[in-house]
Amino acid sequence: MFVRIRSYAQAILERDPAARSVWDVVFSYPGFHALVLHRLAHGLWVRGWHWLARWISHWGRFLTGIEIHPGATIGERVFIDHGMGVVIGETAEIGDDCTIYQGVTLGGTSLVKGSKRHPTLGRGVVVGASSQVLGGFTVGDGAKIGSSAVVTKPVPAGATAVGNPARIILADGAALREAAAARMGFSAYGVTENDDPVSQALRGLIDGTAGHEHQIAQLWQAVEKLAGRIDPGCVPDDATKGEHFAADKLNQLVGK
Repeated sequence: MFVRIRSYAQAILERDPAARSVWDVVFSYPGFHALVLHRLAHGLWVRGWHWLARWISHWGRFLTGIEIHPGATIGERVFIDHGMGVVIGETAEIGDDCTIYQGVTLGGTSLVKGSKRHPTLGRGVVVGASSQVLGGFTVGDGAKIGSSAVVTKPVPAGATAVGNPARIILADGAALREAAAARMGFSAYGVTENDDPVSQALRGLIDGTAGHEHQIAQLWQAVEKLAGRIDPGCVPDDATKGEHFAADKLNQLVGK
């Protein structure tokens, strides 16, 4: 038990630049306090002391704003950052090295007692702020759940889920871009570069339009060089001969 509690403190020191010392973590981090109380409540729960386990869990919620059912299974080096409003259900399973931000719900969609109602998070999963992961499915190792996503189906290992309802983005195309960030740590709040397919589609349209305008401008330059051989009357007065498409501004609007 104490080995796992030490792993919680070490995870905070590694992943939160605001944490300055072990004492800072032990006395000032509600996510740490919630996990310590959960270890105690879970130990009582598995031994059949359900009422006492729920009572300790209730006090943990009162003190930290983080509600963890004593039946939930939580691995080592888990970090609940900020944590206010986090809800973790009875049959939820959280793997080692996971990071969970404020407002997250690991909830169930079934009312059948004794069934697997809540999600299973693999190793190293990042669940962004205010996201909802609902159902008895598995989120694969190293997956990321973007902030405010609503996930109701399995997420493959290494993939990213964004939006409501969540869209699954496989990691193959972004692997090289994320390699440097992975060496430095993890993606805070489940945010990765260019992970929204709607924004990607818009960027593609913007870049394509900008490319077409550039080609048209080059064609007009060629026409002007040959102007001596062409009747000037055949060129409309309002023809666009320069590049006016504000691709950079539009890309900023969609988050590039």
